[in-house]
Amino acid sequence: MSIWVKVMTAVRGGVNEAGEAIADNQALRILDQEIRDADNELVRSKEALTGIIAKRKLGDKKVESLKASAKEYEGYAMQALDKGDETLATEIAGKISGMEAELAGEEGLAKSFADSEAQLRRAVAQTEANLKRLKQQVDTVKATEMVQRAQAAVAARYSSADSSMRNAVDSLERLKTKQAERAATFEAADELARSTEDVSLDDKLKAAGIVQGGAKGGDVLARLKARRGA
Repeated sequence: MSIWVKVMTAVRGGVNEAGEAIADNQALRILDQEIRDADNELVRSKEALTGIIAKRKLGDKKVESLKASAKEYEGYAMQALDKGDETLATEIAGKISGMEAELAGEEGLAKSFADSEAQLRRAVAQTEANLKRLKQQVDTVKATEMVQRAQAAVAARYSSADSSMRNAVDSLERLKTKQAERAATFEAADELARSTEDVSLDDKLKAAGIVQGGAKGGDVLARLKARRGA
């Protein structure tokens, strides 16, 4: 593999890493926007559900009205038959037949609205539950992110402070060493000065005849004989 191919591969890798870093940094913002979008969709779903419920209720009322009308005209037909007016009874029966056909259509439509309402209610309830859990998880992630950022900041400060402290301790030890070396130098100089002063004073005393040199061998022998005789 040539060096330029390796360079281009490295560049592509860097671009991918940068893209992933941007995506990671924007993850919470993207997730918040997606949740807002889901909330908006949920609002529209509820509005649609409201419309279906209204239509289902109107359908139910129409069904009940047709049933009541059909029953009413059945009564009229019975009265016509009681009076022997079969022609009128037949006309009323035709009207009742039309009502029953319309009633069947309205009942089917009402049932369709009821089925759609039930399905949409389940979908809305499931979506609300999912969004609730998602929002709770997002809140947890946000709180965790804040805590971890704080921990990272503390760790960075501690690392910096620990490094500074180690440097300070090292400097203190070097200063102590230098001070001990100076103290030893001062002591040696003082000791040397005293030694030179003592030698000089002895020489002056001997020269003045105040201090004699060490005892000679004859003197020592005389002293020992005197001690023996005693």
